[in-house]
Amino acid sequence: MPDKESVFIAGGAGFIGSHFTSMLVENPSIERVTIYDNFSSGQRWHIEHLKPHLDSGKINVYEGKIENLDALAQQMKGHQTVIHLASNPDIARAVREPTIDFDQGTALTQYVVEAMRLSGANRILYASGSGVYGDIGMIEAAENYAPMIPISTYGASKLAGEGLIAAYSYMFNFSGIAFRFGNVVGPRQTHGIGYDFVRKLKENPKELDILGDGTQSKSYVYIDDIVKAVWTAHEKSQARFDTFNVATGDYITVSEIAAIAIEEVLGKDAKVKLNYAGGDRGWKGDVPIIRLNTDKIRSTGWQPKYLSADAIRHSIRAMVAQK
Repeated sequence: MPDKESVFIAGGAGFIGSHFTSMLVENPSIERVTIYDNFSSGQRWHIEHLKPHLDSGKINVYEGKIENLDALAQQMKGHQTVIHLASNPDIARAVREPTIDFDQGTALTQYVVEAMRLSGANRILYASGSGVYGDIGMIEAAENYAPMIPISTYGASKLAGEGLIAAYSYMFNFSGIAFRFGNVVGPRQTHGIGYDFVRKLKENPKELDILGDGTQSKSYVYIDDIVKAVWTAHEKSQARFDTFNVATGDYITVSEIAAIAIEEVLGKDAKVKLNYAGGDRGWKGDVPIIRLNTDKIRSTGWQPKYLSADAIRHSIRAMVAQK
């Protein structure tokens, strides 16, 4: 890697992207950061805390669509590394809008890698997800698990994105890493189970509607741990194309998350009626049980600061404080 690195973040004003920017501006080896976002799911308040760096010129913000290839490639020029976070953030939305994960997932990844080819950027860090593995129950999936059969358009779009990045890396002489995240939580969330529970409890502190039967069990990773994992792998991996699972190694159920949310929003003594929708999953395409092997990312020296319950609790506290 060069002594000084410039980083381009596609979707940089989103929940995850804004935390990456916060980390990068404090890194002395980073020369500049460009946030490229259309502000559809990314929010301007996500990057308000970065104003001193905006004023200094270390951060540039460009409002535009990924689909505008000319603008995307032009803004990408002069950057070595691209962090690709642009996608539909609402996984369940595809039940109502079946093409959204192609339009805001696979297609956007094609634009990003083509802009890299045109601009000369040579490294991509891609936010994939655990949905690429499909519904495999209690099997702990390592990165080489096969066959990968996604059961949602979200998982399919992430897997297709990995394929595009791998192909472009080998055909056009750059390198890429795909990160298969567990459920990412933390301040500035705009979607997800913790966010939904906080919103519902504020609207009605007497009852809480819960999708599924409450036994769904997954790993929840705090955003700071995600950012550190990605950057550690970026610094360590020399592969043309690489993949890493990023998860805590432990798991928490939906019912346990509900209990934490009730305590943090209403207090320990709050009595709330829980209304379960029933069924083993929250929506069509939801994977109720996810187990990710994290040996590979841990081999880089990365360890999560928070396990799932603490990650959920800290993120909900931040949402409550955020109002």
